[in-house]
Amino acid sequence: MSQPSERLYPIVLFLTLVSTLSWPQAGLQGDRKPALASAKIASDRLKQYSDLALEWEQEYLRIDTTNPPGNEARAAAFFKKIFDQEGIENRVFDYAPGRADLWARIPHTTAETMRPIILLNHMDVVTSEASHWKVPPFSAAIVGDSIYGRGAQDMKSEGLAQLVVMVMLKREQVPLERDLIFLAVSDEETAGTGTDWMITNQRGLLGNAEFLINEGGENLREGERVKYVGVDVGEKTPLWLHVVAHGRAGHGSEPIADSAPNRLVQALNRIIAYRPPLKVLPVVEEFLRDMAPYEPPARARQFRNVREALRDKKFQEEVGRDQSLNYLLRNTISLTMLGGSEQTNVIPPETWANLDVRLLPGEDPKEFLESIRRVVNDPSVTVEPQSREFRVANYSPTNTALYDAIRQVSAQYFPGTPVVPRLTSGYTENQRYRPLGMNAYGFCPYTATEAEGSTEHGNDERIRVEEVRRGFRLLYDVVTMVAGGK
Repeated sequence: MSQPSERLYPIVLFLTLVSTLSWPQAGLQGDRKPALASAKIASDRLKQYSDLALEWEQEYLRIDTTNPPGNEARAAAFFKKIFDQEGIENRVFDYAPGRADLWARIPHTTAETMRPIILLNHMDVVTSEASHWKVPPFSAAIVGDSIYGRGAQDMKSEGLAQLVVMVMLKREQVPLERDLIFLAVSDEETAGTGTDWMITNQRGLLGNAEFLINEGGENLREGERVKYVGVDVGEKTPLWLHVVAHGRAGHGSEPIADSAPNRLVQALNRIIAYRPPLKVLPVVEEFLRDMAPYEPPARARQFRNVREALRDKKFQEEVGRDQSLNYLLRNTISLTMLGGSEQTNVIPPETWANLDVRLLPGEDPKEFLESIRRVVNDPSVTVEPQSREFRVANYSPTNTALYDAIRQVSAQYFPGTPVVPRLTSGYTENQRYRPLGMNAYGFCPYTATEAEGSTEHGNDERIRVEEVRRGFRLLYDVVTMVAGGK
């Protein structure tokens, strides 16, 4: 997941919630609950799909698609081989040497149709340092109860679940009221050229889709319990800034009061001390209200009416100190890089710093840039964007058929567990698809412990075997609930 070249985990503010991890079986649903599609499949056939999922997971993780350079054409060939064998319509687009996008489709079967659903995944993975891993990053070795491999969390396992869902729909001959489109793209981890190429050159194949399911979301597992089902409905967007201070150069033995390093430090002190205004987006308000029952009494009251709570200066100060709340309620600024002289005894004519700024959906980057320049208030210090390209952050509503299906299905897999919308601190390609008229969500069919989730982009990235063998069922049930014909 990129912003554009890394992923930041959204830090969610959840405390204790007791919920038993359960996976529905045929005949176990109550009368008031809708029957899940997977419960209608014979147990021996479900085992076949589980076996395939494990086999394909290991095969897929063994394909080295480290970006750079990517070489995602190898992964596209893996998908194409399976789709061809299953008789599923597909096309591969080689848009650059070694780089490809793959599109596949299962068409609707009913007379009356609704707009399609897209299952989006990216085939590239970030770099890895093999010497820091228990096993080689592309071995897909099973150690204990887990499969190790770069991409196990981000996001080859989700792409694999989407593949299995496509195969199940085809084999089970599920009647569909919507086209189901599978889209595997390249280069998500760096520049997003795969998605950009697809939107620019093959927009028609996206079918004016209504819904898109992408990476993101989090279903936090603690022991045998699932604490929450988190669905990413929106993301903040990066505005990376480059700050340069100018001053008179000289020898380090004779201090210069208004030197470039001194000016830079003074400017950065003002920026770090600056607190952008607090703002409450509807999605954040809904998230906090949903989580209020699981908070201590005082915090619960604040969460139930966060707009009122923010009138209290003490609570405002608490927000500023609370990393998990602060990013939800304001634009944020992180100092990440510094540069100056290459010699200790040289006062340089220029020094610089980079700021990782994340803006809330709807924010104007030009206005924010001007606010930072006013904070700096020094004509010898310039503040400029690192890139001319800026994507305004956006998010999708929670009152849609897809979000409701996630709620209903999750209620049967994880009884009593809340399904909550999340605004993430990082950036995903959902931002590129929403302007096309799609409701895009980050939703993961797997559960993961905090330790497992933290291996994304880290060492020993892994997923439990049991999750691979059964997680695809949850996605299958969500998709069929939204797209299945009557």
